[in-house]
Amino acid sequence: MNRRLLGLSIASIVLAASGSGGVHAQSFFEGKTLRIVVGFAPGGGFDTYARVISRHMGKHIPGTPTIVVENMTGAGSLIAANHVYRLAKPDALTVGHFNGALFLGQVLGQPGIEFDARKFELIGAPIKEDSACAMTRASGITSVEKWMAAKTPVKLGGVAPGGTPDANARILKAALGLPIQLVSGYKGTAEIRLAAASGELAGACWSWESMRSTWRGALDTGEVVAVLQTSPRAFPDLPGVPLAINLAKTDEARQLIKVGIQNAAAFARPLALPPGTPRDRVLVLRRAFQQTLKDQAFLAEAEKAKLTLEPATAEELEKMVAGAFALDPALLAKLKDILYK
Repeated sequence: MNRRLLGLSIASIVLAASGSGGVHAQSFFEGKTLRIVVGFAPGGGFDTYARVISRHMGKHIPGTPTIVVENMTGAGSLIAANHVYRLAKPDALTVGHFNGALFLGQVLGQPGIEFDARKFELIGAPIKEDSACAMTRASGITSVEKWMAAKTPVKLGGVAPGGTPDANARILKAALGLPIQLVSGYKGTAEIRLAAASGELAGACWSWESMRSTWRGALDTGEVVAVLQTSPRAFPDLPGVPLAINLAKTDEARQLIKVGIQNAAAFARPLALPPGTPRDRVLVLRRAFQQTLKDQAFLAEAEKAKLTLEPATAEELEKMVAGAFALDPALLAKLKDILYK
């Protein structure tokens, strides 16, 4: 056999092998049930996004599996993240949706983490988690000026060390000197909203896109007021609400906000599979997620629920996670002290 024929034969074998793998991945999902394990309670932002995605993504997966959402609360979604990494079968039928800020937590040595963020098989993320801080009008904190002038610490709700509401509160207190008392341990932002409504809390800081969807009624009536944005740029619907980073008076304060809040927000809402999931199935789900983001029925439901989409691909998430492991050690030490001490 001459070289040309040999090359064609090898190419045919490779194509046949890859094709059979793709066919196997496609037929695998037929008649199956795929679970999206959400690390927070029903009614919060993570849960809302996951449920909207679940109603549309199945039709973009060959075999059209049923997709269900399960809530596995605790430790700011750390229990769910550890479960997906260590206990879930790597067969592409269990997808985790938990706080991606835990990836930074691993870099910082957060207690309780039992995963290596670099080994998750990432599918993508529907949105970045750029945050705002909102308070109830009843608390009397209706502007950042009133917050700064408060005579007693303002009670903010949190979920667990490393959680987005907790990290926002701790870093803003350290970087800007805002009077804050963090009350942590809530199972999700739905519980934080209830605690704020009862007067147990003044408010909290978490994803504005989630907040404006799940807390819409109180925001519309003025019972709840956004007073500060922790995002790198202002949200179009929050004109006049100051950016936290513009209030920072030192380079260190700006770095703490940028790395601890803004950078962490970039990979905060991943959809992730366990390590060792067959590559062909990973690619099928990545492709299905991207197709879902263009699905007109999905987009219509997201718009009705006021869910903004600012998606990230799996490759973008992988790059961001790698960047977290390359941060300056001195800055990491400072963040670790602020977030976990």
